[in-house]
Amino acid sequence: MNESERIGVLGGTFDPIHNAHLDLARAALESANLDRVIFVVAARPPHKTGDIVATAEQRLDMVRAAVAGNPHMEASDLEICRSGPSYTADTLEDLQERYPDAQLHLIMGMDSLLDLPGWRDPKRILNSARLLAVHRDSAEVEIPHELEGHYDLMPFEPTNISSTDLRRKLASGEDVSAVLPKNVETVAKREHIYGA
Repeated sequence: MNESERIGVLGGTFDPIHNAHLDLARAALESANLDRVIFVVAARPPHKTGDIVATAEQRLDMVRAAVAGNPHMEASDLEICRSGPSYTADTLEDLQERYPDAQLHLIMGMDSLLDLPGWRDPKRILNSARLLAVHRDSAEVEIPHELEGHYDLMPFEPTNISSTDLRRKLASGEDVSAVLPKNVETVAKREHIYGA
C-alpha cells in the first residue's frame, strides 16, 4: 500500500446488499478518486435494533459475494468482530490504526450528513475521515455549520430500492435480478435467508 491511498468507508446493515449500494461505491470511487471502498458490515447498529433479518455472518457472506472479483471493493468484518454496538467513530479509529497512511472518506447519504452532529462522538468522526455525501440536485438543504470544511458532495441519483421489499420478493420467489447481484441471490437462496 502506498502512502497516498484513498479509502472509502461505506457502512450499513446490508440486509441484503443490493445494486444501489454498489452503485454508490462506484460513484464514490470515481468522484473522490478513491483507490478502494471498504464495505463495513454493521453487527449491531444502535438505530436499527430489531429490524435486521439476516445474521451478521450471513450479511457479511452476501457482501463478500457482491464484491468478489472487484479489486476496488472489499468486505470488512471489523464491526462484527468487535463487541457492543457498532459506532462509526470506533470503526473509523480502528481503520485508521489498520491503515495509518491512508486518507479515509466516510461515504453517506445526505440524511446521514445532516444527522451527523447528533451521532455518537461526531468530533472523533470528523478527526478520522473526510465526509463524502450524496448531493441531490433537487433538494436544497442547510448543512450544519460544524461540518463546514469536513465534507465533499458527490453526484449520485439515489434509487428507491427497498431492502424490506427485496426480502419480501426473495421470500416469495419473485424476480430480483434487476436490483440484486446474482451472487448475492445465490447466497440468499443457498442459506435460506429471508425464506428464499
